[in-house]
Amino acid sequence: MRLNDPSATMSGGSSNFLLVPIPEYPVLDSVPNKNVKIVVLGASNVGKTALIVRFLTKRFIGDYEANTGALYSRKISLDGEQVSLQVQDTPCVSLQDDAEGLYCQEQINRSIYWADGYVLVFSITDLHSYRTIQPLYQHVRRIHPSGNIPVILVGNKSDLLRARQVPANEGEALAAELGGPYFEASARENHEGVSTAFLHLCQEVSRALGGGNGEKRRGGLHLARPKSPNMQELKRRFRQVLSSKVKSATAL
Repeated sequence: MRLNDPSATMSGGSSNFLLVPIPEYPVLDSVPNKNVKIVVLGASNVGKTALIVRFLTKRFIGDYEANTGALYSRKISLDGEQVSLQVQDTPCVSLQDDAEGLYCQEQINRSIYWADGYVLVFSITDLHSYRTIQPLYQHVRRIHPSGNIPVILVGNKSDLLRARQVPANEGEALAAELGGPYFEASARENHEGVSTAFLHLCQEVSRALGGGNGEKRRGGLHLARPKSPNMQELKRRFRQVLSSKVKSATAL
């Protein structure tokens, strides 16, 4: 496995939105005693950041700065239990030209090692991003060679059906090989579909953790944890996009 440092950008069509305060944590009756840690992985321009933003805020932003791998933290309720949820965004991975493996930053390896559950994302409009999923899953397995791995496969951009390159049945077949469910979602148009996919994985991770706090004993690799949780980063992205829209309107 060769490691490289490709740049990863998330971009798309602009979308108007209302900037509102994003609460750090919903009001809960008690302090959570379980940590649910999930990481979102996939090729470039498949909508990883857009999916996370949709899940956490119910909003869609079409324009993003370069993905630096932010980690977001929220407290949520799962099956009547209050848990601390951490969602790790990641830069892109890509297949090597010689088909020997993946271009994968060390930051992504640390995130895979750290996480308890995995969202593997491709775009239904990009066959190459779909072909990246199987090698990516195999890479996750190399880092976690034993035990069950809670995983879901998400085919994003389901609103772009006319540009579809990956049939739904192929997504379902691949998900079956990976041992998890398949969800087609649209970060642009459907918060409910995105939320359903993420919450399903969160529930699977929570059940796998049982009564533990998520700090499992891991053998083999010894990699540093990702950077600290920071919902302020998400707020900063909202402010940045709003500022650019205001400047564009002023220039006109």
